[in-house]
Amino acid sequence: MLPPVDPPVLGMILKGFPRISETFISNEIRLIEQHGIPVHIFSMRQPRESFCHPSVKKIRARVDYLPETIISRRLPQMLKHNLHLAARQPARYARALGIAARRYRRTRKSATLKHLLQAGYLVNYGLANRGIVHLHAHFAHSPTSVAMFSSWLSGLPFSFTAHAKDIYTSNARQLREKLSMAAFAVTCTEYNRRHLIGLGPNGHTPIHRIYHGIDLSLFNGRATRTAPTPPYRILSIARLTAKKGLPTVFKALARLQQQGIAFEYTLIGDGDDRDKTLDLIQTLGLSERTRWLGTLPHDVVREHYRQSDIFALGCEVAANGDRDGIPNVLVESLAMGVPVVATRVSAIPEIIAHGETGLLVEPGRPDQMADAIRQGLEDQDLRGNLIAAGRRRVQAGFDNGKLVEELVQIHRNQLQAVSSSRREV
Repeated sequence: MLPPVDPPVLGMILKGFPRISETFISNEIRLIEQHGIPVHIFSMRQPRESFCHPSVKKIRARVDYLPETIISRRLPQMLKHNLHLAARQPARYARALGIAARRYRRTRKSATLKHLLQAGYLVNYGLANRGIVHLHAHFAHSPTSVAMFSSWLSGLPFSFTAHAKDIYTSNARQLREKLSMAAFAVTCTEYNRRHLIGLGPNGHTPIHRIYHGIDLSLFNGRATRTAPTPPYRILSIARLTAKKGLPTVFKALARLQQQGIAFEYTLIGDGDDRDKTLDLIQTLGLSERTRWLGTLPHDVVREHYRQSDIFALGCEVAANGDRDGIPNVLVESLAMGVPVVATRVSAIPEIIAHGETGLLVEPGRPDQMADAIRQGLEDQDLRGNLIAAGRRRVQAGFDNGKLVEELVQIHRNQLQAVSSSRREV
């Protein structure tokens, strides 16, 4: 009989920690800890930003960073732990190696080998005397691959949370295989849940829909310009990447400029498409009206919500299939009393009901977006209704303090079940 594990620890595998653009993950971990579940974080990357949000500092979990690449100064260390594990558990390691070979034949991606080696390192080094009884990964691609291999190598069950890009740009067979092996899966929208169910691995893996939500104690202010006058203040917050549809917003703003509408535009965020984004702003003649502020911490972002008259985001499906779920910035905007103009893409209609909690247009239609922005600025009766209904929608369905209770219960049930089975062995 194995010694009891008390309290059982949840191992959390993340692509990077902390990451400014993934506050929903750090908030989730913080809240899970507050509900009494110990967490141990395994991060596949070192932090890439020079600062983090204050909420990250409240997380108590130990963080171990896995070797990031196969060709690195940590290669000898990674190989040593894999060889030790293979010597101790030859049958398990052979099975995991067979799975890796099968998955590599499907995609011909060398990352499969990296994920196996990272998993071997995690199991041989990271699990030692840590009380971890279950592994949960955030994002269905790389982190879940490491979780899956770690499960095969350790015998521990795993689960994962699927978000957006990781679902729609993953190889369907690979994702189906992960679903079939997982104890359960979580996703953040009903749109995603239906897609994952449609993959149809076997119908036995529970797939839970739990919205991310936001911290309503943090985003609880009110926009200071509820009855705006020109120059209007228009805000976008987004990673500078194709799926955010920022060109649609910029072209809509150019139309408003041609119509003689006075406005000031603020863009917050950064990303791989930075140069392309800034070039387009200049090409469209918006430079004098635009402030690009890069990535900012929450307390500064909150002040920009307060000073804004309307929020605009033009999300679309990117060429590679990437798309958003429900961008947290839309939820934050509604909570702060800033009307939203967005697009009918993915799960956005799950929070933005056109004419009720916000205004929706078709993706890639700057003419529609320009009209909607103008309507949201000038129609004061509509504007008041949108602000009130938007706040009610967030308070009713996107309070992360309430939403995490369902997730905590799922994790708690799993940890207790695994701990019980270990005691009976």
